[in-house]
Amino acid sequence: MTPKQALKKIFQYFLQGLIILAPIAITVYAVSALFNFIDGILPGIIEKLFPSFLGTDGQGRPIKIPGVGFVLVILVVIFVGYISSSFIVGKLVELFDKILERTPGIKLIYTTIKDFFEAFAGKKKKFEKSVLVDIDGKDVWQIAFITREELHEFGLSEYVAVYIPQSYALTGRLYFIRPDRIRMLDDKISSTDAMKFAISGGVTVIDEENP
Repeated sequence: MTPKQALKKIFQYFLQGLIILAPIAITVYAVSALFNFIDGILPGIIEKLFPSFLGTDGQGRPIKIPGVGFVLVILVVIFVGYISSSFIVGKLVELFDKILERTPGIKLIYTTIKDFFEAFAGKKKKFEKSVLVDIDGKDVWQIAFITREELHEFGLSEYVAVYIPQSYALTGRLYFIRPDRIRMLDDKISSTDAMKFAISGGVTVIDEENP
């Protein structure tokens, strides 16, 4: 084996190792960063409001037990979700919701974030109808999701709103388009697979046996 062939082989091994390790490392980093962020929410609040509640270590710094903050935050979220189903608490949440939606300045931020979360996990899920859409009319199709089927307020009663996610990004574009330039995908692949395929730039393999 010549030195050139040996370098080429080493480079191939490097790429193969990178393909294996990079997704694992990035996933571990993202999960640990999210864990540390959530884990520090309540302890940080307790530290500011009640500095001596958690005690201090030998250097006078507040003691932090890894994982406790994460568990507490998860329990608080579950508890809020549970009590919100009751009539009285539900009415209070509804009242607070209306106040935030009518407060100038806060309204834009609050409603945008609220609609974003509800689009993925709330009762108003918007990314369940995956389609193929021809935006430019040149028989070039893109994966999209129908988010609104009625656009009367825009004066476009014959149009629907579609969201096209961008590859390797959390962003996308919104288009108003006629339904005759849309092909439904619900009977072919799931909305989850369609989203993964679009975000990955088309490199994700779709399992045809589990649409």
